[in-house]
Amino acid sequence: MSVAIIFGLLIALMLTGMPISISLGLTVLSFLFTMTQVPIDTVAMKLFTGIEKFEIMAIPFFILAGNFLTHGGVARRMINFATSMVGHWHGGLGLAGVMACALFAAVSGSSPATVVAIGAIILPAMVKQGFPKQFGAGIITTAGALGILIPPSICMIMYSIATNTSVGALFMAGVVPGLVLAVILGSVAWYRARKFGYPRMPKVTWKERGRALRDAFWGILLIVVVMGGIYSGLFTPTEAAAMAAVYAFCVAVFVHKDMGLKDVPRVVLNSANMSAMLLYIITNAVLFSFLMTSENVPQSMATWLIDMGLGPLPFLLVVNLILLIAGNVMEPASIVLIFAPILFPVAMKLGIDPVHFGIIMTVNMEVGMCHPPVGLNLYVASGITKMGITELTIAVWPWLLAMLGFLVVVTYWPTLSIWLPSLLGMM
Repeated sequence: MSVAIIFGLLIALMLTGMPISISLGLTVLSFLFTMTQVPIDTVAMKLFTGIEKFEIMAIPFFILAGNFLTHGGVARRMINFATSMVGHWHGGLGLAGVMACALFAAVSGSSPATVVAIGAIILPAMVKQGFPKQFGAGIITTAGALGILIPPSICMIMYSIATNTSVGALFMAGVVPGLVLAVILGSVAWYRARKFGYPRMPKVTWKERGRALRDAFWGILLIVVVMGGIYSGLFTPTEAAAMAAVYAFCVAVFVHKDMGLKDVPRVVLNSANMSAMLLYIITNAVLFSFLMTSENVPQSMATWLIDMGLGPLPFLLVVNLILLIAGNVMEPASIVLIFAPILFPVAMKLGIDPVHFGIIMTVNMEVGMCHPPVGLNLYVASGITKMGITELTIAVWPWLLAMLGFLVVVTYWPTLSIWLPSLLGMM
């Protein structure tokens, strides 16, 4: 009964158009004050202990690093390098967009930031070269979602906070699936470009490729700094985030000099606004998770699902359906923080690896960011392309279908996720 009341109240508040973070907070406070005897000091204590986790500090640092890179010319240099490597293939600029998104994802940790940084530069170039706007928009909207699968990933940090799973293991587990998905999205772009005769770019010399690599070197080196530092044990993922922010600042201001010191306060303020929004969602999600636990919702759901006789394979199918449905009305951070504490205990009882389960949730979040009505990448891409959401939805469907097929592979082939962290001794 309490489950129905809690979720009914949450859905009712969301249907009024209220932001998800405020809906979560009001749901918790309304239920706690009217239907339970939980002491308010216990709630306050849980709130502060829930958000004092060291891993949370990685979120504002990665956001700051991504903003420095976005405004510091790193994206443009990565696009030039990607274009020099694959621009002469069918759909050259489109393939370069996928490759550039994969590279930028590996230094930003954010999907919308990837769409903005890469899309704002490459989409006008594609239209100028003769590509249909829908083709470019479909590529960038879906390839931008690599920002939450290829590490570092803010979404994975959220999952780690909700389930106490190792962030380092999650980061390493996202490398191979992220590269595979990039290849799949690029293959769809290549096939459609070849089928419809879209333009190709002239092949460049290895000397020009070397020059493009040299220009993009400092941005690509950040990948080595972050991932190499985590793997070697030189610093934790949170410390890696701080290093990334400092490194991105130095590259943008002192190396590339595309930003002046006068621009730094604006970038820091913008990052603070984004961080505050995410941390507010986390705060309310922690309260919601506390309410779920106090009402024994995760335990009851776990018992119910196990009593249904669901084995690991049917359970994962149910999880994907739940998360895909949730993706229609909620954004990734809220989905992970709400559903991970509920579904994670069941997954553990069924013997599903926690890192593998985290990658499944992350890929579901990728799909959710690319379809309406609240797909964040769609709205970001809409602002760049000046296309309507309906038109964008039609544009992304070939790549979205490929992502759904990839989700099935990731779900039922755990080796794809856990092979690398196991090889590195992180599991």
